[in-house]
Amino acid sequence: MTETLGIAGSGTIASGLAVVASAGTDVVLWARSEESQERVRAAIAKGASRHEGADPGRITVTTELADLDACSFLVEAIVEDHASKAALLADLAELTMHQNETAILSTTTSSLSVSELAEASGHPERFVGLHVFNPVPVMKLVEVVFAPATSEETRARTLALCEQLAKVAVITPDTPGFVVNRLLFPYLFDAANFMAESGLEAAAIDEAMKLGAGVPMGPLALLDYVGLDVSKAIGDSLSLETPAPMAALIAEGALGKKAGRGFYDYS
Repeated sequence: MTETLGIAGSGTIASGLAVVASAGTDVVLWARSEESQERVRAAIAKGASRHEGADPGRITVTTELADLDACSFLVEAIVEDHASKAALLADLAELTMHQNETAILSTTTSSLSVSELAEASGHPERFVGLHVFNPVPVMKLVEVVFAPATSEETRARTLALCEQLAKVAVITPDTPGFVVNRLLFPYLFDAANFMAESGLEAAAIDEAMKLGAGVPMGPLALLDYVGLDVSKAIGDSLSLETPAPMAALIAEGALGKKAGRGFYDYS
């Protein structure tokens, strides 16, 4: 079956997922406010112009959560905070109980317990973790995380959705950071600590890693791209101490590229 996607959230992951999905299905995206609605519409228009096959005409952006009621696969994509996600997932579950009891519920969390969010939804049998990577139109990987109670039908439909989105699914255990972040963030944080210890500029460290290790983006630029606040949340879930240079930037509100300043100045 072709899933119709309902996305609850209006950030970078939500808009990127909407763009990718629009190449093959209808999408309804919920934004919390009119300001967020206008911002995500602009992001979708920009993203669709760069992604072959994307059809922004198939994306409906709304501020009414009830407008997601007819979607067959609901994706929560908001701030990386358990309480906020749990509350929204409970609302989505309530919505499906009245309109579409077969709808799958999912989360894009990159660091929180999928099992705990599944229980918070009230319907763990039709719940799954769907960790897509930024930028969504470019990154092929989806880390798929099943809760203990996830049904076989939910598992099969989730893997089929990944194919529908032209993504590669890797089933991962429900452990902090899953696979990629668990291995990646100790390296990223070590780069920030090394910056403080060595006195080197961020650009020098990043250039050395790009040229010497063949990575497409240096570790400090990548932290900026992810967002220093989001990176801290992921680090906390992995019991990593926040590097002092990163903590100082966060305290100043310099959260990376989205804020115009982080390890680099984007103004």
